[in-house]
Amino acid sequence: MRNILRHIFLLSLLLLISSCGVKKSLAARPNISGIKNIDTTRIKHTDTYYTLNDNMLRKNKQGLWELYIEGAPLERGIAAGSLARELIKIQEDAFIGKITELISSERYLKFLSKIIAWYNRKLHLNVPEEYKKEIYGVSRYASNDYNDFAEPYVRMLYAHGAHDIGHALQDLMLVGCTSFATWGEKTADGQLLIGRNFDFYAGDEFSKEKLITFMNPSKGHKFMTYGWAGMMGALSGMNIEGLTVTINAGKSKIPLIAKTPISILTREILQYASTIEEAVAIAKKREVFVSESIMIGSAIDKKAVLIEVSPDNFGVYEIANTSQLVCANHFQSDSYSKDKRNQKAIVESHSLYRYQRMTELLSAHDKLTPEKAVAILRNRDGIDDKLIGYGNEKALNQMLAHHGIVFKPEERLVWVSTNPYQMGAFVAYDLKEVFNKMSTHNQEVILASEILNISEDPFIHTKTYDNYENFRILNRKIQSYTEKKQKVSEQELLQFQNLNPNYWATYFILGKYYYTQKDFRKALVFFKQAKKREVTTIPDIEKLKKYIRKCKNKI
Repeated sequence: MRNILRHIFLLSLLLLISSCGVKKSLAARPNISGIKNIDTTRIKHTDTYYTLNDNMLRKNKQGLWELYIEGAPLERGIAAGSLARELIKIQEDAFIGKITELISSERYLKFLSKIIAWYNRKLHLNVPEEYKKEIYGVSRYASNDYNDFAEPYVRMLYAHGAHDIGHALQDLMLVGCTSFATWGEKTADGQLLIGRNFDFYAGDEFSKEKLITFMNPSKGHKFMTYGWAGMMGALSGMNIEGLTVTINAGKSKIPLIAKTPISILTREILQYASTIEEAVAIAKKREVFVSESIMIGSAIDKKAVLIEVSPDNFGVYEIANTSQLVCANHFQSDSYSKDKRNQKAIVESHSLYRYQRMTELLSAHDKLTPEKAVAILRNRDGIDDKLIGYGNEKALNQMLAHHGIVFKPEERLVWVSTNPYQMGAFVAYDLKEVFNKMSTHNQEVILASEILNISEDPFIHTKTYDNYENFRILNRKIQSYTEKKQKVSEQELLQFQNLNPNYWATYFILGKYYYTQKDFRKALVFFKQAKKREVTTIPDIEKLKKYIRKCKNKI
């Protein structure tokens, strides 16, 4: 929060001298000629089943929304917006609600909208016309509740850079996504197998309604993506050629202008690349404004590589002499070997720890299968199976992921997680079957290959899981009371400690509570207890040391 406000203040000076560019960007629109000839009539069959011509939106029995859309860009966008209008409203309410929770001041919120407009003043120039048309079509069904922030089209365009802007406004603090690829002797059948956790968190409400999109565009390859309603970019996806994309945030300098959002770049790769070489060529021609590792898996090439992009650098990392590739939140190619920000991220963040844990688990699971891949993505422990507490960012499963996903590109198979987090059942889809079924225009067919589904994690039915959910509720209460310097009952404080006793942040939160209550002896005990556990990052350790010194001085 403090970082956000600091950046807002510093950027305000620049905002004053760039108002002309901001106005032009707010007024810019794609070419929408022919829009009057597009059918927008949605047919509601049930509360969870809608059609629009040959396009369809339906909720499956696992609670996952399935969207099929086809045609030209504007047609696709209108179909996606018309079919999923209620879901888009849910996502906007949740996302903007999370922002207002972080920044409660209406004055700061208004100023934040200006800052984001300033950041995005060149965004429209860096998004291909095809995707601007698609996003415009979706925006016709967006709510008018947030027009004070920005008009629907501008707001929807901004949303595709939210992943990037989030890094910028939070001093590029990383969300801990982790991914891997194995092939050859590392898998049970020798085929390429890819898994990833997408640890993007914008509140519980934001993650409730997950959406898998199957797109049959008028140009390019058919493909699927996994995300949420209104997101036309690619966060995790695979095309009919067996090419996959997943993204992992990296560390870079604070950008002063938006360029191509990562989700738009990866969408373009999915739609127009069939090999690693083609994916690299597309990535090279786009300018980005934050750092990202893009894992590309290819059925044709029978392997995976990392495309590492940043505003001032570009690298491709291909592992040598092994059939295994692991990606966390630091760069590995030679292009970044001397990058000071990347080196700092390796030393100070939890990226290297997760990389090492993923490598450890892959070594422990011989001849990987999709089931084993899912088990790895769900793992909650630290290196050497150390108990590090639930919710620890050093774990592969941080108990906050938007989704987990597994690809078997050579067979065009994909497994996507369902709630909660990546611990619900993984639903299987065969892309060849999905698009064959939809070509018959029978919209009532079952799209999932249910016989291949992977069962939910039994952990979600345990007392320990219930304890963690109660821990999260109490966590919000204690932190809120701490900020307001209000008292929490000793019974609740003890309950909070017992609900998640191995997590360092449990003791840090209690230490901060007692510190604001001026009970410095108790605060010191809890800060010391926190320091004895697996603390997430070097800055967190330094923060603990500082509080311990302050408590000793107060005593």
